[in-house]
This record gives sequence, C-alpha cells and structure tokens, in this order.
Amino acid sequence: MAEETDSLLVKLQEIEQRYNEIESLISDPAVVDDSARLVSLSKEQGKLKTIVTKYREYKTTIAGIEDAREILEDNTADEDFRALAQEELRQLEEKKNSLLEEIKDTLVMAEEKGVDSVIMEIRAGTGGEEAALFARDLYNMYTKYAEGRKWKVEQLHFSGTEMGGFREVIFNVKGPGVWSQLHYEGGGHRVQRVPETESQGRIHTSAATVAVLAEPEELDIQIGAGDVVERVSRSSGPGGQSVNKLSSAVRLEHIPTGITVSMQDEKSQHKNRAKAWRILRSRIYEYYEGQKRAKRDRQRKTMIGSGDRSQKIRTYNFPQNRLTDHRIKLSLYSLDKIIAGDMGEVIAALQSYDRQQRLNNL
Repeated sequence: MAEETDSLLVKLQEIEQRYNEIESLISDPAVVDDSARLVSLSKEQGKLKTIVTKYREYKTTIAGIEDAREILEDNTADEDFRALAQEELRQLEEKKNSLLEEIKDTLVMAEEKGVDSVIMEIRAGTGGEEAALFARDLYNMYTKYAEGRKWKVEQLHFSGTEMGGFREVIFNVKGPGVWSQLHYEGGGHRVQRVPETESQGRIHTSAATVAVLAEPEELDIQIGAGDVVERVSRSSGPGGQSVNKLSSAVRLEHIPTGITVSMQDEKSQHKNRAKAWRILRSRIYEYYEGQKRAKRDRQRKTMIGSGDRSQKIRTYNFPQNRLTDHRIKLSLYSLDKIIAGDMGEVIAALQSYDRQQRLNNL
C-alpha cells in the first residue's frame, strides 16, 4: 500500500510540474499570439486543474499533520493545547485518506470524464429480421438512458427494415460524463428470446454490434489536407423524385487508414458532408487511439476490453429476464428495466471494476 502511494505521489509531482510549465507558457507572448497552441495548452491545463488542486490540498494537509505531531511530541506543551492537536491530527488523517482516494479516482478516470460527446454505431448482426429488431431495442435503451440524464441525442444515419428494425443506426450523444459511462458498451451484444417473427414459440439467438467513438474536436486530431478524398454523387433509394436529380450523396475516404464514410440521408450536400466528416473524424481518432491502447495493453493487464466488435460482451436473455455482462461476470435479473433504459446498476459495476483495474496498473 505504501509503495502504491509513493508511486502515486511521484506521478502527482510530475503532473503539478507540467501544470506549472503550462502556466508559464500561457503568459509567454509568443504563445499568446499562436491561438491554436494557446487553446491546446488551455485545454490541457483545464484537464489537469482538478488533480493539481486536490494534490495541493493534500500537501497542505500533510503539513498540518506534521505540525500537529510536533506539538504532541513536545513534552513542555500545555495539556489542553496537546488535546487540541490530537483532535486536529485525527481530523487531518481522515482528510488525508479521503483526499488520496479522491485523487486516485480523478487520476485514473480523468481522461474518460473529460469527453462529453460520443458517436455510437449499432449494426444488426446474425439473425436476420430479429437481429434488426434487437438493434432497434438497443438504440431505444441507450436513448432512454440518455434522456434520463438530460443528454442530447442526435441521429446521424439510419437504415431501417420493413418490420421496424434497424439494419444500422449512427447517432451522437452529448452531455457531461457521456464517455465515462457509455464507452463500455462497445462490442458484440447477443439476445436470446422468442422473436416477433417466430410463430412456433421457439427461442432464437441473434446478435448486434455496438461501437462507441469519442467525438474529438478538430484541435484534438490533425487530418492532413491531402489525406481525404471526397466523391460526390446522386443519392439512391427512397426520397422522392428529387433524390436522383441532385448530387447530394458524399463519400469520404481517408487514404492513410483506408477508412471510408458515405452519407446520403439528407437532401443537402452540405449537411451530408458535415455529418460524414463528424463520423470520419471519430473513426480516425478511434483508429489511432486503438493502436495506443493495444500498445499499452501489451505492457500491462487488460482492463475491461477494447470494445472491439468481435468481442462478445453481453447476453440479453429475455425468458429468464437476465442480463449477463461476460467481462465482469455480472448477472442481473432485471432485464426488463435495463432494456427500458435503467442501465445505472450495470454501468456502475463496470466503472467500479475498471477503476480498480486502473489503480492496480498505476
């Protein structure tokens, strides 16, 4: 435990040193004149501020503990004064331990808490129409959870089926703490139930995949001017006679990664382009962040998982009203409530497990 605290304090000293460096840089006239660098440094400073403030409070508390101990070790001190010092020492020790836990939590989860916008992609997997209906149910679950937290949901792309299922849906969720709560949802989701399409009452197993991508600001990701090729064409599919007369469909290809995004949901080429760029930026950002995570995970124990679509993370068993999260071996017999948007318990369990794993890997 002492070893863990020592390594934590070394890390905190480094963070405070970087914070002080940023303070000096921000007052440098050369930086003030460079608006892009100034904004970048200000954002970094903002992310570090909470940790540095708590660390400085921790150092003040430690100094108070040392002063109280000096009084207690002074045999010439007045007894009433020593009694006051004893009570102060008790309170300061409690505060020290509390601050240390707060600092740990802030340090290991700060990056997640700092992202307030995500793009989620849900696609029907194996199971035909039933898989599409399950994808719809997942979308409804997430949007209801978001509504309960006053988060804003914006649909970016949608492809439906005749029975009301979703082949694919891409949407943005924005609000405080969005990434810290929803990024665990990335992966393969499996459902076991009697489908609406089943007349014999047999239980089927179907699947859908979910991707959760942090939506970066343009400053957070640099995309070279010549790295993206844009192709414009006429839209196809439903939309009336005007859909094929205008070149409104936009296809973007990022040459270095091969990532492509096509968008034709809107009649306006400008709106399709804007949506396509938002999705492209998020996919490129996730691509490079995924590489960083893979490198880190080779050097240490994996936490909850990469959120890769091939990883089966959860099973929704309707006959037993059971949700099972396979990553943390959690089973909850309240699937009806969870699928209706009451996801708090499962997300809290994932966050708790994740925090402990991160602390172990500090």
